[in-house]
Amino acid sequence: MPANWYVRNLAALTAFALVVLLVATPPASARRAEDLIASRDPFGQLRTFTTNGSFDPQNPFFKDLGTNGRTCVSCHRPEQGWTITPDEVQQRFVATRGLDPIFRTNDGSNCEGADVSTVGRRRKAFSLLLSRGLIRVGIDIPANAEFIVDSVDDPYDCHAPLTSVSMYRRPLPSTNLGFLSAVMWEGRESSATTTILQDLAQQADDATMGHAQAAQHLTNLEKQAIVAFETGLFTAQAVSDDAGSLRADGARGGPVAMSTEPFFIGINDPVGMNPTGVAFDPRAFDLFGAWTRATDERREIRRARRAIARGQEVFNTKPIVLTGVAGLNNQTFPSGVTVPEPFAGTCTTCHDTPNAGNHSVKAPLNIGLTDASRRTADMPLYTLRRISTGETVQTTDPGRAMITGKWADIGKFKGPVLRGLAARAPYFHNGMARSLEDVVQFYEDRFHIGLTPQEKADLIAFLKAL
Repeated sequence: MPANWYVRNLAALTAFALVVLLVATPPASARRAEDLIASRDPFGQLRTFTTNGSFDPQNPFFKDLGTNGRTCVSCHRPEQGWTITPDEVQQRFVATRGLDPIFRTNDGSNCEGADVSTVGRRRKAFSLLLSRGLIRVGIDIPANAEFIVDSVDDPYDCHAPLTSVSMYRRPLPSTNLGFLSAVMWEGRESSATTTILQDLAQQADDATMGHAQAAQHLTNLEKQAIVAFETGLFTAQAVSDDAGSLRADGARGGPVAMSTEPFFIGINDPVGMNPTGVAFDPRAFDLFGAWTRATDERREIRRARRAIARGQEVFNTKPIVLTGVAGLNNQTFPSGVTVPEPFAGTCTTCHDTPNAGNHSVKAPLNIGLTDASRRTADMPLYTLRRISTGETVQTTDPGRAMITGKWADIGKFKGPVLRGLAARAPYFHNGMARSLEDVVQFYEDRFHIGLTPQEKADLIAFLKAL
């Protein structure tokens, strides 16, 4: 391994060398200090627990296996919830004058092969990576697609052919993977005939060949080692600046408790796709129920804990009229259940996996994130035309449609696991929400939920505690 690899990845390795001082006596399952790593985030402390016994910095996840200096940890930083954040990327840019391995023109720049001959040109070339933490994903339109690209309004003038689309997306966290039902935002690494473990192995190889520009594929042993490392990771907020330890006073926050949560494809599914036949329970989160009557002697702590408990109740039970959601409304699922339009639901209708918050089946949805009305000046706008009818739609990212070629899949994405949210702003696949306040406001505007100011504040407090 090149010696300068350690310099380039010093921040990530420092997180692994951190001796964690727990604010309360750890449970028996947290056996040794090397089981846990911790880092500061804007609202408290994030922790990662590994079921592998200890963190192995010699795992291929941390090795330079390509030709451009990148490793998995270039875009999956433990201290940023195993993804990247603009603030940290900007720090790397300043420290290296834009020469850190994350700044590569194969997918880190706004345009492929951008001019990066000076610091100023590098800053311009990597503006989306620096401002939103976005990586460019270029995909050719499927040969059997039901649509073509009529035109593109490209603020970067990349001169890409109309047979391909450049999309700009946040790297998904490489932790809490045991709760996944699909791999990647639009599920491009998953199929109907493979398991999640197989999908993750393929994703590791594709990332090495693509992002790291490797000259040869990973060996089976390297793929297995990366998958074993990743699937052993559980990350969650552990300490709140306002509420203290998130496993105090009967609460069950933090990554160790999370590692014991059961999961299988279809668990708690709301449209009858749970293979056990157990009915959907909208109270998908029960981490902080004990805090409804928090008893800490410090008034500020009691108030903060009760706010988190109220926010959990809002997330579980606040009625939401779901309408215009492609992939949900007017959809008949394999279980035979048809979801009408409108549909009375809650946050947990789509975030149904217990105490994780993603969807427990492959169910990409279009909630309007890529609509032309929400386009910002730094995003391209694609005009797609349906071949059979001539109708058009404008979108900043076709989403799942770039994999299936189906018109009905335009703008569909999966919902990510919600644990560890506090450490990894901005949010959504395109980083359009700068804060959790912006996330809540998006849903309020989109679905007219009718949240009161108190409910918004409580909901945000809950999300920060995940």
